[in-house]
Amino acid sequence: MSADTAAERERARVADRYRWMATSYARGGSPDYERIALGVAGDARTQDLVLTLPEGNKRQPNLLLGAVRYLGGPTGTWEGFRDWVAEHWDRVRGVVMARMTQTNEVRRCATLLPVLARLEGPLALVEVGASAGLCLYPDRYRYSYDGGTPLGPGESPVLLECRTSGGVPLPRRVPDVVWRAGLDLNPLDAGDEGDVRWLESLVWPGEHRRERVERLRAAASVVAADPPVMVAGDLVEALPELVARAPEGATLVVLHSAVAAYLSEGGRADLERLMGGLAGHWVSNEGWRVFPEWEGARPPVGNDFTLAVDGRVVAYTGEHGQSLAWR
Repeated sequence: MSADTAAERERARVADRYRWMATSYARGGSPDYERIALGVAGDARTQDLVLTLPEGNKRQPNLLLGAVRYLGGPTGTWEGFRDWVAEHWDRVRGVVMARMTQTNEVRRCATLLPVLARLEGPLALVEVGASAGLCLYPDRYRYSYDGGTPLGPGESPVLLECRTSGGVPLPRRVPDVVWRAGLDLNPLDAGDEGDVRWLESLVWPGEHRRERVERLRAAASVVAADPPVMVAGDLVEALPELVARAPEGATLVVLHSAVAAYLSEGGRADLERLMGGLAGHWVSNEGWRVFPEWEGARPPVGNDFTLAVDGRVVAYTGEHGQSLAWR
């Protein structure tokens, strides 16, 4: 294979990845990102810049787009984005290499609450891929399902709204959480302005961006006031030692949301094996392709996540926690 042929093949892989993002995720939700992703898919110069990054997760479209937003670059037009990235590539590359895609969508707690509230407490929560730990505080937020009266602590600055279908067992209370810990390759600090700004940069432009950023900021203030245990480590290898620290007398719950997709196929198998021997409960909220062998894994709505408890699918959830359809 000639060098030119190899280069074209690598560019085609980048183009396919960005085209997939544009048509499968950004379309209908973020016109700006759809335009930019399609632009990258058709531009060899920008593809060559992406190819200077290490293979794998560092070439994710979300990571590049987040880095540009973090640095204050333009994402409103493809031409402005393209030219700015070319001019500031060294800075963009520096952010990409230092950061990871760690979207911390606190609204997902609204889809997890009906599951957590049914477990006998008190609970010891461990989140795999915790980012800044915002989803470790389901007891500190308020919730409104289908526009109903909010439940949860009245003083909370965070209100999570969710629409439901399929006879969701709506909770009457928030769980009693006595211990919470997060595991991440690169834990973020909810009290650090730079880390919170990075999380904001990962929120896509679009109709609901402003409310999502406001919700993120409010949740970060809750977490910063009472930080959880946070451990840096491999999402599978470091987990046994962390769960062993959970207090006796508490029901252990290990949860993860939009995280396992970043593991290799072998890593997912290792995680499933580890969870199978857990002395507690396993709550998984992931794209259906992560564990496609589960009965009912594929949701009726394409981009919805599959919510499972101890390997059994119980519901399908909106990727940002906006909806919950009980199975």
